Amino acid sequence: MLNAIDRRNFLMGLAAAGGAAALAASPVRTARAATPAAAAAPGTPVAVPRARNVVLVHGAYADGSCWQEIIPRLQQAGLNAAAVQNPLQSLAEDCAFTQRILDLQDGPTVLVGHSYAGMVITQTGVHPKVSALVYCSARGPDANEDYTALAKTYPTPPASAGLVHGGGVAWLSEEAFLRDFAGDVDPAKARVLYAVQGRVSDTLFTGKVTQAAWRSKPSFYQVSAQDRTINPDLQRFMAKRMNATTIELPSSHLGIISHPQEIAALILQAAGAA
Repeated sequence: MLNAIDRRNFLMGLAAAGGAAALAASPVRTARAATPAAAAAPGTPVAVPRARNVVLVHGAYADGSCWQEIIPRLQQAGLNAAAVQNPLQSLAEDCAFTQRILDLQDGPTVLVGHSYAGMVITQTGVHPKVSALVYCSARGPDANEDYTALAKTYPTPPASAGLVHGGGVAWLSEEAFLRDFAGDVDPAKARVLYAVQGRVSDTLFTGKVTQAAWRSKPSFYQVSAQDRTINPDLQRFMAKRMNATTIELPSSHLGIISHPQEIAALILQAAGAA
């Protein structure tokens, strides 16, 4: 295990290494109007504000280095990218960390969340600088909704059985991480991501959002069809409920690592740059 890894240097180094990667076209669809607040009919096209900034929020069992394949592609396209480093101890604290990064942006900003971070962007996405939301195989709860109860209406994903608990925190075992979290990622890279995974508080998932930014902001969703961490049918339900522009990829939960071209293209579309 790479206990001595400095997360910031690790992320910057990997991003620089990938900077020459080319950005390919992706099968994304026209942006759709946000639901109830916009009072638009389902599927009504809406203009997406042009944004030059992207804030990326990692989920549970991860850290900011999970965006290592996405960041260089956004930078190559001329966007400013910033990755939040969530403590993963409470939803409120993670939202506060994200809020601070949003406050530092100099204009319209696309807010992107992976996995559990869908909770964070749903809560903080009402920030006036946020122009659009992008959910990457992410939670997308409604205001005051019990996400855990919602998830239990779908078959339990295999990754849940791989949780290890100790000292008030939880993490994924190496076997579960490689098989159920990063199943389509090169094993050598997946082991590094396993080593830097963020430990989550045992009470992290008890938090509820009090507002749903996807009801008032243009939203985009990437479904991972081979996800063993969040049920793909649950992802489809959340994407449909938020009336999101949606793409579906044959990926594991870490599509942001295994399919960066397509996801970067979706983020660019959300930024009005595609």
